[in-house]
Amino acid sequence: MTDVLVVGSGPTGLTLACELALRGAAVRVIEGRGAPHRESRGKGLWPSSMDVLRGLGAAEPLTTIGSSEVVLRKYFDGAHVNDTPMPGSGLLIGQWQIEEALRDRLADLGVRVEYGSRLAGITQDAAGVRAELADGATIGAGYLAGCDGGRSTTRKLLGIPFEGRGEEEPAMVIGDVRAPGLSRDFWHQWFTSEGDGILLCPMPGTDTFQLQAAPEKHERGGLLPASLEGFQRLFDRHARMPGIRLADATWLSAWRVNVRMATRMRVGRAFLAGDAAHVHPIAGGLGMNTGIQDAAALGRTLAGALAGQGGEGALDAYEAERLPAAADLLADTTARHRRVLAAVREPGRGTEVGMNR
Repeated sequence: MTDVLVVGSGPTGLTLACELALRGAAVRVIEGRGAPHRESRGKGLWPSSMDVLRGLGAAEPLTTIGSSEVVLRKYFDGAHVNDTPMPGSGLLIGQWQIEEALRDRLADLGVRVEYGSRLAGITQDAAGVRAELADGATIGAGYLAGCDGGRSTTRKLLGIPFEGRGEEEPAMVIGDVRAPGLSRDFWHQWFTSEGDGILLCPMPGTDTFQLQAAPEKHERGGLLPASLEGFQRLFDRHARMPGIRLADATWLSAWRVNVRMATRMRVGRAFLAGDAAHVHPIAGGLGMNTGIQDAAALGRTLAGALAGQGGEGALDAYEAERLPAAADLLADTTARHRRVLAAVREPGRGTEVGMNR
């Protein structure tokens, strides 16, 4: 029988699976998507996350590709104001590249992600967990870990409340685009006195930029969905560089302000980690990194349980450690987000104010 079934193959789930496989556990990873994505999404690893990945043997390909030296080029009302070097403590790299490195390491350990496998039901007893998939198949496991994101099916099936607040309208449109002719030496940040703007961050190892911008509004005042044409209009309005034409939007999305956390991270033999347990403002780039820390802690907990160490008290220790960390995370990122929103109304200030407490 499988020791641990991991639901979700993002950075959290893959980190957990690697951690357990390295410790000799029998692991399976299921993923509802049909194939890996190639979207930049979360794009920064902090030193604590790099330490975890280094311990898993997955860091070397990332340090080869990623960038530890980032310079923010700030513009205000269309004019270049200053350049701000960021401390070289973290690593700028796309989430898809992080997942690829972790998948490769997991494959080295004999485990491959099972794509097109959607969780549909969970039952459990004192002996283990039974996961029912959407195609009618079942998987028996000693433990189950829900690492399946903010809309977590695992959390819903376990009946765990996801408390907090969220906004209906997107605060930002996001995507991956090419911008031929725009310097890739800088993370470009155009802001205005109204507090809106557009950011283009060059993603290492690619010829694309991650674009973030305040959404467009149509003539009736409602928000327009993300589109390449809309990205170009936003760029033209804020950057005022008529020679730059955006192209090849390979990811189009929107981000809404959500500040929520699960009331529990454990129900019997089933656990939550990462965005399945907490979502928060993006300021500071802490989301993916906190999920990796959750995974490291849960890996230690489950490995100990599988080795017969500590009993129920050891299983409870994961929630006792990570639930307060999630609460602190929500408060911290909310404060960072407020600081960023205020700072970008001042010439020469940008997202760097969200990097410090």
